[in-house]
Amino acid sequence: MQNSVTPTHCPYCALQCGMNLTPAPDGTVEVSERADFPVNRGALCGKGRTAPAVLSSRVRLTSPLVRSGGTLVPAGWDEALDRIAEGLSRTRAEHGPDACGVFGGGGLTNEKAYTLGKFARVVLGTSQIDYNGRFCMSSAAAGGMKAFGLDRGLPFPLEDIPKSGCVILVGSNLAETMPPSLRFFTELRENGGTLIVIDPRRTKTAEQADLHLMPRPGTDLALALGLLHLVVAEGLVDEEYVRERTAGWEDARAAAMAHWPEYVERITGVPVPQLRETVRLFCEPESAMVLTARGPEQQSKGTDTVSAWINLCLATGRAGRPFSGYGCLTGQGNGQGGREHGQKADQLPGYRKLDDPAARAHVAGVWGVDPDSLPGPGRSAYELLDALGTDIKSLLLMGSNPVVSAPHAAHIEERIKSLDFLAVCDVVLSETAALADVVLPVTQWAEETGTTTNLEGRVLLRRQAITPPDGIRSDLEVMHELADRLGVEKGFPTDAEEVFEELRRASAGGPADYSGITYRRLADENGVFWPCPTEDTVVHPGTPRLFLDRFATPDGRARFVPVSHRAIAEEPDEEYPVLLTTGRVVAQYQSGAQTRRVDELNAAAPGPFVELHPRLAERLGAAEGDPVAVVSRRGRAVAPARITLGIRPDTVFMPFHWYGEGRANTLTNPALDPTSRMPEFKACAVRLETVER
Repeated sequence: MQNSVTPTHCPYCALQCGMNLTPAPDGTVEVSERADFPVNRGALCGKGRTAPAVLSSRVRLTSPLVRSGGTLVPAGWDEALDRIAEGLSRTRAEHGPDACGVFGGGGLTNEKAYTLGKFARVVLGTSQIDYNGRFCMSSAAAGGMKAFGLDRGLPFPLEDIPKSGCVILVGSNLAETMPPSLRFFTELRENGGTLIVIDPRRTKTAEQADLHLMPRPGTDLALALGLLHLVVAEGLVDEEYVRERTAGWEDARAAAMAHWPEYVERITGVPVPQLRETVRLFCEPESAMVLTARGPEQQSKGTDTVSAWINLCLATGRAGRPFSGYGCLTGQGNGQGGREHGQKADQLPGYRKLDDPAARAHVAGVWGVDPDSLPGPGRSAYELLDALGTDIKSLLLMGSNPVVSAPHAAHIEERIKSLDFLAVCDVVLSETAALADVVLPVTQWAEETGTTTNLEGRVLLRRQAITPPDGIRSDLEVMHELADRLGVEKGFPTDAEEVFEELRRASAGGPADYSGITYRRLADENGVFWPCPTEDTVVHPGTPRLFLDRFATPDGRARFVPVSHRAIAEEPDEEYPVLLTTGRVVAQYQSGAQTRRVDELNAAAPGPFVELHPRLAERLGAAEGDPVAVVSRRGRAVAPARITLGIRPDTVFMPFHWYGEGRANTLTNPALDPTSRMPEFKACAVRLETVER
């Protein structure tokens, strides 16, 4: 394996860009272009180019750590695994299985996510498992299930975007969050199509748009309803499509008609002429798409907001037709596959529902257990974290850093500190791992083989390119060893392909059917789109485009969902008069646990900042670079001012990659969407204060 070129995929975002890795004589790993992968055609962002830097022993964990006298100290693997097994066993004996929690991550491979869900339910017998992907696209998933009967981020490949006539991009700054994807939108415009960007900031993505709408944060639902009102009022409904391929239109129509343009302008701040122009640009061409991201989804009404955008697509005949439809731009590397195979609180492998008796029977049969032994649905991610130290006494955490990434983060940090026992598996000593009783160093993307599922629903094979350092084990080995210590000697293989073969059987017949996908097919075909129910490539080559003939509902019709505008959970008032919204910057990723350890990325984005409009800065008396305190009902964060005309005067923006006094998620509101249980990261009330230094 050494000194050979290995085709594989980037460890970061949901594009899962293709790259080649070559071990160098000095022990480093070189990244080179892999032009054959259609998602990025060789292009990589700075995070992808520098990804091997985290493989260095200078920044990574190289030994298990155990807490001794209040300090984490190196230990052997047997001691560390014994401590975890003892901690979990003690909790189960004293408080019952549901006192053991499991928290996973959207960066885990399909094999790890599958095994983690199985470990929680078969070995620990706990219902208390969820993952940080709940904070990614759960609202889009819920909206997609309601409308289409199936949730897959994009129901079409990215290569369809340039062939569309118009794309409305809602709440996504993909020029920074997934830069290689921007070329699809550039090609869209080169082909004569139109790009409409909806964002309260004039981001690098918005600068590429033909039309940029800047709504007040938290008003995307009203905006979508206002557009649908205009579609109806101007006679632009595709009546034949609505009649033949949908159900529920009359109720959705009535709800939308209550949102007349002037009313929507007052709510959103988007002028009526821009609303009318958006409808014209969207409805004139033969094909059009709506793509949403975290902006409209990370709200306490995120599911309804997604439903409103889907309703717009359905009313205009834009779903289930070539180069048209609704899609979600998944954020995390395996956010799609991560929830399909069992690490989400209410799901079993294959996107089966945990409370469905037939689903329980099928998966239990694969696992060789009694269906009645499987626990029921547990708490969602934030609710699980909020219960730490009270109902949940011990936690096993893999591939997540909630001390930085969770809303109301200072509170969650205290909940984590109150645990009787915490074990963390990670590649670096994250802020969360630093609080653990035991930390296990695990293999990384380039050191292991496994599959991920990108934002298109394309299942991919990440190949091992290098041998991990001595003393590092894989997450699969960890779960195998823990299962053995906890009395389950079989059913937890350490070989990723063996796990995938079991995953195939467990997913067979489910909504996310991987049963026809094999490692050989993934290597030969550069990925396979699910569902794929048979290995015969002639009979079933995979499904790159969903819903062209029928939707995944019992009668094949898409469902309109009637929704109405409602306020965010915490509107500005006299004490907290400004809106805060959060997001990412191009040089950092998620909680920054890995990217903040890369010198080149830190040089480009060294720390947090507060982005604010000049008028707001003038009222505050703040100049560029001055420290500014942002205060919410949950806490206080301080960061330098970045003054720009590219943001609404009533809004401030903070990136969420950092810990310490600039931690944006100290401020954010954990108010949950009633359906998806998504927290309201994207809008909360704050006030600004100057800071003496």
